[in-house]
Amino acid sequence: MGRERDHLAASRAALRSMRQDVEALDIADVAANWVNAQVLTAQIDTRIKALADLAHTPLFFGRLDYRHAPGVELAEGAEGESFYIGRRHVHDGDGDPMVIDWRAPVSQPFYRASRTEPMDVALRRRFGYTGGELTAYEDEHLSDPEESDTSSRLLQAEIERPRVGPMRDIVATIQPEQDEIVRAGVTGTVCVQGAPGTGKTAVGLHRVAYLLYAHRDRLARTGTLVIGPNASFLQYIEQVLPALGELQVKQATVDDLVAHVEVRGADSPAAARIKGDARMAEVLRRAVRSGIRMPTEPVMVVRGSRRWRVPAYELEEIVRELADRDIRYGAAHDALPQRIAHAVLVQMERAGEAPDDRVQDAVARTPAVKAAVKACWPSVDPAKTVLRLLSDPEFLASCADGLLGEEEQREIRWARPARGLKAARWSAADAVLVDEAYDLVQRTSSLGHVVLDEAQDLSPMQYRAVGRRCSTGSATVLGDLAQGTTPWATASWAEALSHLGKPEARVEELTQGFRVPREVIAYASRLLPSIAPGLAPATSVREAAGALSIRPVPAEGLDAAVVAACRESLGHEGSIGLIAADPRIPALSSALAAAGLPHLSPGEETSASARLTLVPASLAKGLEYDYVVLDDPAALVAAEPDGRTGLRRLYVALTRAVSGLTVLHSDPLPEALVD
Repeated sequence: MGRERDHLAASRAALRSMRQDVEALDIADVAANWVNAQVLTAQIDTRIKALADLAHTPLFFGRLDYRHAPGVELAEGAEGESFYIGRRHVHDGDGDPMVIDWRAPVSQPFYRASRTEPMDVALRRRFGYTGGELTAYEDEHLSDPEESDTSSRLLQAEIERPRVGPMRDIVATIQPEQDEIVRAGVTGTVCVQGAPGTGKTAVGLHRVAYLLYAHRDRLARTGTLVIGPNASFLQYIEQVLPALGELQVKQATVDDLVAHVEVRGADSPAAARIKGDARMAEVLRRAVRSGIRMPTEPVMVVRGSRRWRVPAYELEEIVRELADRDIRYGAAHDALPQRIAHAVLVQMERAGEAPDDRVQDAVARTPAVKAAVKACWPSVDPAKTVLRLLSDPEFLASCADGLLGEEEQREIRWARPARGLKAARWSAADAVLVDEAYDLVQRTSSLGHVVLDEAQDLSPMQYRAVGRRCSTGSATVLGDLAQGTTPWATASWAEALSHLGKPEARVEELTQGFRVPREVIAYASRLLPSIAPGLAPATSVREAAGALSIRPVPAEGLDAAVVAACRESLGHEGSIGLIAADPRIPALSSALAAAGLPHLSPGEETSASARLTLVPASLAKGLEYDYVVLDDPAALVAAEPDGRTGLRRLYVALTRAVSGLTVLHSDPLPEALVD
C-alpha cells in the first residue's frame, strides 16, 4: 500500500508541474497578431483547466501488469510492464507516463481482459478511495489458472456508493459490453437500447470523451453536442465530461435546437401527435415551394445600346430544372438569377462579345432579372410560412391534400389566426415545424457527433431536427422503449433511426443493470408486458435486502405518510427523491414545508445538508436517487393522457432508486403490479 500511495503522491506532484509549465508559457513572441494571441490564450486557459487536480477525484483507479511490454513480440524471458490507469494522462519531467489515460489502447484490457481472454495481463489491480485518499486495493491474477474467479468487492462498492450531487463518471467501473460501445468508431452511428440502471447515459457521455481523445482534430473542427430531454437532466449530467477533462462539449435540449420562435402556447395531445408526424415534412415542403410559378413573359436585359431577350420557354426550362433538383429552396433562389444571366451571356458570346464573370454578376443584378426571380421564385420566410399554414384553412388544405384528413387539419389549425410572428402563441411542436421550414430554405449545419439521450420520447419531426445536426457526422442514440412517456413515443428503433436519417445504425441492447436493486427492477418489470411486450426484462447485479417496501395508507393520511417516509429515508446516507404526479406537487411541497423538511427542485444540486428533492413525475426520467419515495402510483398513471403512457411514466418512477424504494398508495395499485 505504501508504494501505491507514494506513486499517487508523485503523480499529483507531476500533474502540478504539468500545470505550472502551461501557466508559465509566454506567447508574446509566438503569436503573429492579436487574433492569434487571443486564440492561443484561450487554448492555454482550456489546457490549464483540464490539468486541474480535483481533490476528491482519484488520479488513477487501476493498474495493469502486462506479462510482456505492449508492442514487443511475445518471447520467453521478455520483461513485462506496469501501467496505472486514470482519468487523464500524467507524465514526469522526463516525459515518461505515470498515469495512462483510460481511453488509450494500452488501457483497454483493464475493461476487457478476463480469465478466458487475459490479453497478456498478468495482474489487474483496482484501487479503493475514501475522500480522495487511497485506502484499499484488490488484485486479479488473470493469467493464473489456480486463482478462483470472484466478483470485485471494490467494484461493487463503487457502483453502490451513495449519490449526492450531480451525476458522476463511471470510468472506473465500465463493463466489457459497455466498453465495446464506448470505443465504437466515429464514422458509425450506434443506438443503445438500455433498461433502467444499465448505464446507457454514462456510456453515451464516455463515448463522447473517447471520440474526442481518438479523433480530436476532426471533432474540434466539426463540433460535438449532447442532447438531453430537459434542462434539469442536463444540469444533472453536466459535470461528467469536465471530470474526464473534456470542457468543450455543448449541451442542449431539442427545444433549444429549434428556438427560432418564442414558445408561449401548448397543443392538445392529438394536435402535438399530428404536428410531430413525419407527414408534416412533405406538407411543409409543399408550403415552402407553393410560391414557385412558371414564367409567362420573356426577360429583356438592357446593356448599353444592346438589348438581350431570354424567351419565356427558356426561362421555364431553367425554373423547372431547379425545381426538379434536390436542393434547398434558398440555394435555388440564389442560383436562378445567375442561370438567367448565364443565358444572356451565351447570347452575347454568339454575337461576338467576350463577357466575363463580372458581366454575368452585373446582369444578374439588373431590375429585369430581379423582377423575373421575384415572380418565379419569391423569397420565403420560414416562420411566416408556418404561421400561414396554421392560420389559413385553404392554404393548409392545399398543402396537406392527400396527406392529412380534414379532421387532422382542423386539429392542428389555430382557433384564432395570429396577427404576426410575435403575437403567435407558438407551441413546442410548432417550433419544430419552423425548424424544418428553415432547413427547407437553407441547409442546417452539421456537427461531427451528436449524443441523443432519452430518444424514445421524440416525435418523427423531432428526430428529423436532430438528424439535421449530424447529417454528415455520426450519432449515439440512447433510450429505452419501455420509458417512452409521450403520446408519440417511438414504437421501434428501426423507425426512429430512419427518421433520424441513420437507418444503417447498429443497435445494441444493455440488459444488465448496475444501479437498480434486483427486487426493485423485478417489481417494475411486471409492467413490461403492458408497456413494451417485445423487450426482455432487465437483470441486476445488485441485491439489497429490504430495498422495496409497498405500503397502503388511508387517503386522508397519505400526505402525512409520505412525509414520514421521507423522514425515514433521510435517516440513510445519500440522496432522497420524492416522486409524485405533477398535480400532487404543490400539496406535497406544502406538507414537507409544514413538517420542517426543506426540499430541492430537480436540477438543484444535492449536498450533505440538502438531500431531499421533490420530483414531478414528468421530470424524473434520467435522474437517480439513493432512496425514492413514490407517492400514489394510481394518481401518477391517471395524470397522463392515456393508460399506456401512464404506466410507462410509472415504470420510470419505479426505477429511479439506487438503494431503496418505498411506494405509498391510497388508491388501488395498477393491476399489473398486483401479485
